[in-house]
Amino acid sequence: MIISKNDDQNLLPTTVIGRSVARSKRWLVAVVRIYHEKKTSERLTKMGIENFLPIQQEVHKWSDRRKVVDRVLLPMMIFVHVDPQEQKEVLTLSAISRYMVLRGESTPAVIPDQQMLRFKFMLDYSDETISMSTSPLAPGEKVRVIKGPLAGLEGELVNVDGKSKVAVRLTMLGCACVDIPVGCVEPVSE
Repeated sequence: MIISKNDDQNLLPTTVIGRSVARSKRWLVAVVRIYHEKKTSERLTKMGIENFLPIQQEVHKWSDRRKVVDRVLLPMMIFVHVDPQEQKEVLTLSAISRYMVLRGESTPAVIPDQQMLRFKFMLDYSDETISMSTSPLAPGEKVRVIKGPLAGLEGELVNVDGKSKVAVRLTMLGCACVDIPVGCVEPVSE
């Protein structure tokens, strides 16, 4: 079969034609109206925009009962993985007011992919409660978890209130920390 220059466009799916420019996606932090995080995450998903809402299950105890509830780890924040076009679309939702920016800058701050992967892994596999620390933590020794459900996670070994914790630093947001016995980690050689 011989294909002329004009025929090859007809063979390509319409999604390929005219979209040869690669658009890189980045993780940004969208600021959401208080208590609208879950609904906004659902709407973003329906729009086809990749997003991540860090939620952790907690057991609340009363004198007569217990209840498992979902707690939003970072109130008023949703992570979105967007290209420049999707970045504009996200702001069309009424519950989202803006993107988080670094002090003194006007462009949205980007969370590195590696930090997001570590944070998501920690949330998915941790049996312990994860806490966010916004107070500055002294840099700790780089470690890798070798035992337990978080095996493979890399972070920093830090001391918070006399307890050993593995911390994953998130640009602008502080550190996500989880209790871990020192025997479950090994130093990472760089």
